[in-house]
Formats: sequence, C-alpha cells, structure tokens
Amino acid sequence: MGELEGVWEVKRTGGALPPLLGVRKEISGGAGTTNVGPLPGVPFDVVGLSLRYRAPFVGFVDVLEQDGEGYRGRATFRGREFGQFALKRIKR
Repeated sequence: MGELEGVWEVKRTGGALPPLLGVRKEISGGAGTTNVGPLPGVPFDVVGLSLRYRAPFVGFVDVLEQDGEGYRGRATFRGREFGQFALKRIKR
C-alpha cells in the first residue's frame, strides 16, 4: 500500500479555501478523488507527493508534505498558492 492510500479528512488551515466541512480525499494506487459529502468526486492523479487534478480542473495541484501521521498541503493553481490544508487519515 502506498503511503497516501486510504481515506483522508481535509481541514482548512489558511488562505482562500472555504471551511471544507465534509471534504475527504480517497486515494488508491496512483489516483484518487476529492469528495464533498455524497457528491461525485473530483478526480486527480498522484505524482509523488502532489495531487494533480484532471480536466476540467487542470492547473490545480495540491502539494503535500508529511506532518507526523498526516500531511500538510498547499492548494495551488498554475504554481501559485491560494490556500493551506491538513490531511488526517480516517481509520476504517
């Protein structure tokens, strides 16, 4: 299992992101989705510690850095940061 595989709770920590209530990232292998409640997820590809969103969200990339048992993330668009968040693994 890859280090990012699993289900992650997303929590806003700064910047221009909304509160992110009910947002989760589900990662399996080299791909995943960002989900808001029961809505269909927004797909991305996992490249190292970055999550690169697919069309129509090309240009959006979440850049991750390990932080204890979770990750700190920077939400970017075309290389410019616009928000920060934390990922905490959800135990099943």
